[in-house]
Amino acid sequence: MELHDIWFVAIAVLWIGYFFLEGFDFGVGVLTRLLARDRTEKRVLINTIGPVWDGNEVWLLTAGGATFAAFPDWYATLFSGFYLPLLAILVCLIVRGVAFEYRAKRPEESWQRNWERAIFWTSLVPAFLWGVAFANIVRGVPIDAEKEYVGTLFDLLNPYALLGGLVTLTLFTFHGAVFTALKTVGDIRLRARRLALTLGLVTAALAAGFLGWTQVSRGGAGSLVAMGIAVVALLAALVAVKAGREGWSFAFSGVTIAAAVAMLFLTLFPNVMPSSLDPEWSLTVSNASSSPYTLKIMTWCGAIATPLVMLYQGWTYWVFRKRIGTQHIADAAH
Repeated sequence: MELHDIWFVAIAVLWIGYFFLEGFDFGVGVLTRLLARDRTEKRVLINTIGPVWDGNEVWLLTAGGATFAAFPDWYATLFSGFYLPLLAILVCLIVRGVAFEYRAKRPEESWQRNWERAIFWTSLVPAFLWGVAFANIVRGVPIDAEKEYVGTLFDLLNPYALLGGLVTLTLFTFHGAVFTALKTVGDIRLRARRLALTLGLVTAALAAGFLGWTQVSRGGAGSLVAMGIAVVALLAALVAVKAGREGWSFAFSGVTIAAAVAMLFLTLFPNVMPSSLDPEWSLTVSNASSSPYTLKIMTWCGAIATPLVMLYQGWTYWVFRKRIGTQHIADAAH
């Protein structure tokens, strides 16, 4: 296996990690409007992800940095062609971080309510747009012989991509509902479990259509196996949450995300951005990669730094592992 193949796999793993972790905190952000009945319950939901949401975004930064260093042509074409959707995601992530930090800085109800609305919308929009972006990458976009994107924004708004956006939105919200049931106590836990069942069924219907469409049009043996794992894991997550086994359900919903993202990358390889104009103009792991020397240096740095980052993040989750409920929210917190 060549170094550019290894880095394609590494970038796929980084995106899997990002969607697994950021997926549930996007979902929790959406649930602040779908599940929480009052300000106290919204605070409970925000507190479940408060210690970890910013650490989850490190995976996005690493995935973007790795793409820039290992596949500069992929990075350049992707960020120029998908400029507006990626800019919208970036703005949402910035506003979302500000909302988490500023919400409790002033006691006025209108101030806090506006920041809570910001948390909802800046969680929902990226959860949808990430699916649109990745669906378009797999489907192929107009790339010319100079490796430049020559399409428009409307080329990205096709039925396949929009369905992909709905899948990531519902899947992340389901993942967030399971996480909420895992991290809370009392009535909010029971309602999160019931909502997770409903969301899981909707997700299953949408995902079956999207993954099936992907497999029939572009899949192979490897992607078929990944799709099967995703389907089985999603069904197992639904069974587990119905049985009140939130830990198992969260693990299975995470496997669903990992298998679905792996399926997309397996469908994509050896391309990194297929051209819808001419297959010969597609960006591949070989013609879009950096020099072997650059990839070698990156491999050594990644081998040293990655285990340390994962150990630290795992320790963070262990420290903040306990459940919370409305009884843990002091009146002063409002």
